[in-house]
Amino acid sequence: MESAPYHADIAGNPDGTCHWLTCVDGVRIRVGHWSFAQAKGTVLIFPGRTEYVEKYGRTAAELSKRGFASVAIDWRGQGLADRLLENRAVGHVDVFEDYQLDIKAVLTHVKKLGLPEPYHLLGHSMGGCIGLRALYDGLAVRSVVFSAPMWGIRMSPALRPIAWGLSSVSKPLGFGGIFAPGQQAETYVLRTNADENTLTSDPSSFEILQNQLITHPDLALGGPSLHWLNESLREMRTLSQRPSPDVPCLTFLGTEESIVDPVRINDRMARWPGGELVLLEKGRHEVLMETKPLRDRVFDGATDLFNKHSPQMA
Repeated sequence: MESAPYHADIAGNPDGTCHWLTCVDGVRIRVGHWSFAQAKGTVLIFPGRTEYVEKYGRTAAELSKRGFASVAIDWRGQGLADRLLENRAVGHVDVFEDYQLDIKAVLTHVKKLGLPEPYHLLGHSMGGCIGLRALYDGLAVRSVVFSAPMWGIRMSPALRPIAWGLSSVSKPLGFGGIFAPGQQAETYVLRTNADENTLTSDPSSFEILQNQLITHPDLALGGPSLHWLNESLREMRTLSQRPSPDVPCLTFLGTEESIVDPVRINDRMARWPGGELVLLEKGRHEVLMETKPLRDRVFDGATDLFNKHSPQMA
């Protein structure tokens, strides 16, 4: 296994280890894990767009306190994984299902590490979209928790046909690699402030996000490409037409969500047999980095579900 950097100085968790993995198409990604003896299982953390392993160091610590090992991924095109365009600030993917190649590489790695089964999934934002596809493809997890899953993108009715039309022609006309309208190279958390940000109502958590990228700017990512936008819109539309998987599911959504589409989330969870949607009052997009009372509700609820679907320790 080839070791990769793990920035413990910003992760808030000294116990992580990272490795490089090469996917079957030759793209190199980074994976981090946090493990300990007698863990009851392993949580596969699927991060959102722009994110990176170290952002989940504190999440891993919360899961560890509650008895679970965990793994997080730098998806292709972000974090320290291979960037897919010459302009590394542009978030891009060739085909949305390519993220499933990252998952396959990570699952092989997790088994080689001997991390304890059963596996559970924690998918945030874009990771919730990737994770839903993975469930349809047979991802072997006992239960799943979603945090503000990207099953739809929030945008005005007037903008939606423009987004579809412009992004659809971007690749055949050769400009799919440019930023989507309104997006830019500077990463979001460094061009806004704690009062105006749409991610978390907790100023200390927002300061952590800023300090991570100020300290290690190589982790930063700007807005998505037009082609990424088109791929994501097509993937979300395709997934919305399928029935919900037969996997125990708990989804958390802040009442002040402004990035992903709450309508799509409510629709999905209304037709998820045995699934539960929990609304977090005054929560924003990053419910895993919200105020402590909200964080505790999320981690306690998530691990209660995981515990119900994990074997009892001897």
